[in-house]
Amino acid sequence: MTSLPFFQVDAFADRPLTGNPAAVMPLDRWLDDAMMQAIAAENNLSETAFTVPSDREDVDFELRWFTPVAEVDLCGHATIAAGHVLMTGDDVLFSTRAGTLAVRRREGFLELDLPAADLTEIHEPELNRALGLPDGPAWLAAGCNDAAIIEVADEAAVVAMNPDFAALKKLPRMAVITARGDHHDIVDRVFVPYLGIDEDPVTGSAHAALVPYWTKRLGRDHFTALQASKRTGVLHCRQEGDRAILGGTCHTVIVGQFQL
Repeated sequence: MTSLPFFQVDAFADRPLTGNPAAVMPLDRWLDDAMMQAIAAENNLSETAFTVPSDREDVDFELRWFTPVAEVDLCGHATIAAGHVLMTGDDVLFSTRAGTLAVRRREGFLELDLPAADLTEIHEPELNRALGLPDGPAWLAAGCNDAAIIEVADEAAVVAMNPDFAALKKLPRMAVITARGDHHDIVDRVFVPYLGIDEDPVTGSAHAALVPYWTKRLGRDHFTALQASKRTGVLHCRQEGDRAILGGTCHTVIVGQFQL
């Protein structure tokens, strides 16, 4: 029997049992892809992060992310969770499909450094119908798991969103519904049925798209974001050049061994 270290971390969480839970599994070497996918399915969390020490001098670890059904190109909350588990100094650098990503300590919380997405206006009526919205524009974010941002009238409209998940599952889009917030600068919810996640609790990759979107609309490069899922989570967001910086706190809630 093989034992693998296992950590479950609530990311972007002001306290345990909020934010977005991620599994973090530090490995000595990569497992077979099918085995990592099977482990992620067994964990049944929105993401399982696997890491191995890097041979490169400019990064600390290689990092890959798996949902219960697929490997993905970018995951923010599992990256900050991995940084929370593995950091021994003031920062940790990961080599990923999305390039080099950093997690750093800053003023009592952690900051995740992601590439800010390029946004392109699109019109996809079937996406709006699945969300129960009238036809209108969305903003497709390159490199963010096919995130499509749709702005609605206000926070109440975000909270009241009740998508048709069966219809959404047929569309290769991470639907990001957003508005100006009542108590935070913005509010959002994120739906990703095509990757096996009906509603994601708190989504770093979505905010890599929301940072450039709202920086332009708010007229400033820093703001707070409430992801209004049942678990909720607050992100401290800012744009620095072509990077989206997301700040938050993490709590380890389970430490154990995965038995194979």
